[in-house]
Order: sequence, then structure tokens, then C-alpha cells
Amino acid sequence: MMRSLFSGVSGLKTHQTRMDVIGNNIANVNTTAYKSSSMTFSALMSQTTKRASGPNALTGVAGTNARQIGLGVKAGAINTNITGQGSSQSTGNPFDIMITGEAFFVVNNGVSNYFTRDGSFYVDGAGNLAMTSTGYNVMGWQVDPDDPGSIKQDTVTALRIMNQANMTYPPEATSEAIIAGVIDSNDKNVTSPSGKSINLGFYDALGYYYTAKLVMKQSDNPHQFSLELDRILDSTGKEIRDLEGNTLDVKSLVKLSETDRSQAKKTTIGMDTTAYQWAVEGGNVLLKDTDGKTLANLTSMFNNGSFVAMDTENVPAVPADPTAGTDEIPAITVAEALDNIAKAYGYEGSTDEFLKLAKIDEAASTAGGTDVYRSMETLLYNMGTNMLAAAGTAPTEPALKIPSADDSSDVLDGRLFDGILVDYNPDTGVFNGLNGAGPTNATFTLNLSALGGNFSNITVDMSTSSNYDKKGTSTINATSGDLEGVGAGRRLGEMIGLTIQDNGMIYATYDSGMTKLLGQIATAMFANASGLEKSGDNLYSATLNSGEFDGIGVDITSDGGYMTTGQLEMSNVDLSSEFTEMITTQRGFQANSRIITVSDTLLEELTNLKR
Repeated sequence: MMRSLFSGVSGLKTHQTRMDVIGNNIANVNTTAYKSSSMTFSALMSQTTKRASGPNALTGVAGTNARQIGLGVKAGAINTNITGQGSSQSTGNPFDIMITGEAFFVVNNGVSNYFTRDGSFYVDGAGNLAMTSTGYNVMGWQVDPDDPGSIKQDTVTALRIMNQANMTYPPEATSEAIIAGVIDSNDKNVTSPSGKSINLGFYDALGYYYTAKLVMKQSDNPHQFSLELDRILDSTGKEIRDLEGNTLDVKSLVKLSETDRSQAKKTTIGMDTTAYQWAVEGGNVLLKDTDGKTLANLTSMFNNGSFVAMDTENVPAVPADPTAGTDEIPAITVAEALDNIAKAYGYEGSTDEFLKLAKIDEAASTAGGTDVYRSMETLLYNMGTNMLAAAGTAPTEPALKIPSADDSSDVLDGRLFDGILVDYNPDTGVFNGLNGAGPTNATFTLNLSALGGNFSNITVDMSTSSNYDKKGTSTINATSGDLEGVGAGRRLGEMIGLTIQDNGMIYATYDSGMTKLLGQIATAMFANASGLEKSGDNLYSATLNSGEFDGIGVDITSDGGYMTTGQLEMSNVDLSSEFTEMITTQRGFQANSRIITVSDTLLEELTNLKR
């Protein structure tokens, strides 16, 4: 038989194999991250009929080449263009990831690791990041337990990014705050008795939101102000109480010593003697209206010189006619009695402000060398004592002046501040310290931990506030957190999204404004990526010629690669090249078929010789 016949057969088979490769490339033209293959031919073998001989220097005969007859063709190699980058396809799905570079994703079927460029992922029912097509888990590195903000690159494990621990971000109590902006000495709100309101929102350790209502009031020095805590409200606007259910003494929540108190300008007050009068009846000092109704009883309102509990109904019934002993007046509380006294002196609805008025105790001031102020509480107590004193007894001073028909006014020396003394430089307007301690003392503490429960103390920094003319408008305000936002506190955060960075790090975002590192997608790189073995489903397996996977992997950015979310890598098949290859393959197949046809004709001529 003719050797050319078998050469033609090998050519047909080899070109058919090449057509199989081309057909597979074209079939996968839209397969995600498919890598095209190409085939090279090599000679099958040759039959040597005469070996080569060398030249003979003695005879001068030249050498001759070997005589070899080729016996056909075979597939030399089928190469995969595995490093050829496919074009990108935008999907808008945040879990679709495209690799730019030579790295591979690492996925696992529960037994073995595989490698793929197909980044079409999703989150399964268990919260694991997995391949959409096979369900294999995407492998990566976990967060370092000793440093939650970094990744521990160790043996790759499944990335469970949607577990219960990651669905929420824990709340945190506010620990830092800033009061900043301009306080204008000409602001009517600042100079008014109620002062300039400043709201500070904060969280407790359980994430409940509260508002500390602060007020800033001007003293007799236009560059000194009292910052006071008025009350604390919960998120519904209800004033919170202490653990026993009593109204909070908010003054105790601000660190303050009596010597730190500052005084406002002198104030003249007076009682409306046409509608009210003080009287002593039956050993009691009473405030009465013109109808003879008792509105307050100073004698029963004090216990050792101090007001008794404000919500106690301890004002005893007083006979309307002491001599008759009939028609008792219903008892009223101390708080109600104080409201009546404040109203009589023109402070209706402003009882707290009335009680903060003060007078200098001249005798004590002389003895101590500094001004000593007596509060309205002391002034009322001493006035009652003086009214009950027997004739000729020295009055207790200082005391609130007893109004008479010809003189109902009394000059008080100021108003006791219940908060922090804030001082500004009169020449530059910059912050000058708290409580007279100089610029280095720029913070004070809201002692909220005294409330018990889940409250924490808040350190408030006022160093960035200033005292300038702003056309009567103050912009001073309070914000939680320091200058970098640290210590602002937060409520419980619910996960609202996931983001994957170009290095594969996965972050969760929460509606509380926080982010949390959940893990990092690991990648694998091989010394000879073309040596990987296809395992179907867009997967590859490591071989001896590709190099082994060390079980840890590499950060994709280590060689300049990166990941892009919302995009997939398309097939790198070039249809124009494939069609060209198809044409040459077809012609090669046709030519080889002609070899067989011609060889058959020659054999036919040989068989016809016997005729």
C-alpha cells in the first residue's frame, strides 16, 4: 500500500481535531471568562531509506543528506490562551466580579480547591459567597480576631459574609462631644434670662437616643458665659428621670464647684403689693393674695434652712380665720408654693430663674476676702426667720427685703450660674478656658454615668468656640464626637449593603453610618497558568506543570492586578481569527482528501496492470 494514503488519512484526522478545537472556541464565544484554545501540528514520523554521509577529504566526494519519507502528521499541542484578558461585560450586580491580571479565584466543592476566572457569584442561603453556576464556595481570608480592621492571611476558608453576627452593628455610647461656633454677646437669646439654647444629641450603650438641653447665658462680663445643663429628653421628647423615678437634678451632672459660679448684673425685683402681701399668722409666715387666700407657707417649706422635697404636699392647711379655726385651705406642694412666690415677684413661669437670683452677704464677704453670695433659697428662709423674730432681735442677713406699702423693691446682686463658666479673650474673641483655668482647660464632663443604667460620661470640648460680633446671631452648637468624629456614639445598625474593593476586601455598610470588614477574596497565581487542567464548568485544576497551590493564595494587588465589581470577564475568543483558522483547516482537510483520492487512482492503475 502507498505511504501517501496513510499520510492523507493522518492529515484528515489531524485537521478534524483542529476543527474540533475551533468549533469548541466558537461554541464558547459567549461563555463567561472562557479562554480560547489553539492547535499546532507536528510531523508524525519519517521513514529513513538512506542515512546521511559525510564528505570524504581523501577522495573529494561530497557528503549526502539522509533520505527520509514522511509518514503523516499529528497534533503537536493544544494550547490555551489562559493569560489573554477577555473584554468586560457590565452587569450591575455587585457580586459579579472581574479580575484584571493573571490571578484566579479559588473555589471549593467541599473536598477540593478549584480555580476559575468566572466571577459570577451570589450569596447562598447560609450566607456564603458562592459560584452561581456550581454553588462552590468562594474562598478567602477571614478578619484578624485580634485586629478587626485587618485581614489575617492564612489558609483559605469559605467566606460566610451574611451570618447573623454581620447583619447588625452594635451600638455605642457617646463619649466625646464638641461645642463650636460663634457666641455673640449682642444676641438677645444670650442676654435673655432663658439664655441661648444648645442641643447635644447622644446615645447610651444600648443605642437609645437622648438630647441634653444646654443653655448659654451671659454674665456681667460680656465675654464670660455660663453653660448650664437644663434637662435631658429621650427620643420621644419626654424628660428622663433617675433610677428611682424622681426628676433629675441636672446640675449634679456637670462638674462644678461653688467657687466656680459667676454672677450676672445686678437685678431689681419687686413684689406687687396691690395683689400680694406677706403676713405672720399663728407662727407661720404666709404669702396671701388680696382675697386672703394663702399661696405659700414659708415656715413649713424649709427643713434646716433648705427646701423640703418639691413634690411633697407638706404645706399644712391654714385656717382662713385663725381666730375662728374653721374653713381650712387645701394643702399645696412646695413646688406650687414657689411658683406662687415667683409670680408675686414678677417671675411667672420662670420659677427656676427666680430661685437663681442671689445677694452678697457683706459680713461673710468681708471675713472671707471674696464675695459670698446667698441664693434665693437662703434669702427666703432668712426673711421668714426675721418676720418671726421677736422685737429687738437682730435680723438674719442677707435676707429678701420684706415688701412694704411704700417700698416693694429689692436690689439683688446677681444670678447664680449653675454650670460651667466659659471665658473668651476680650481682645481676640478666641476661647480662653473654663472656670478661669486658662486655655489649657478646654473640656468639661457631663457625668451621665450618675444616672446609672447604660449611660456613659461625655467629655465636651469647647476649644473651637469663639466670641465675635455676628450681627446679633449666635451660631454656637453642639455635635457628638471629637474633631475626627471619634466617640460620637451610634444606634444599632442594620446592614444595608455590601461593597467589594479592588483588592477583594468585603465591607458591610450599616444604616448607622458604620462599615465593617467581613473578609477578603483570595486569589491564586501559577508559574505556568497554561499548565492548568480544565475541569469543566469554567474550572481549572492544578497540575504538576502549572505548579501547586499553597493553600493560602496571594493578594491580587501584589502583581498589579485588581478586581472590578458589577462586571464579568467575557470570552477571549476572536471570531475573525477563528473563521480564518476554519478556512485554512477546511482547505487542509480538502487537500488531504485529495491525497487519498490520487493515491487510490494510482492503486487502481496498479491493479489494472493484470488486464
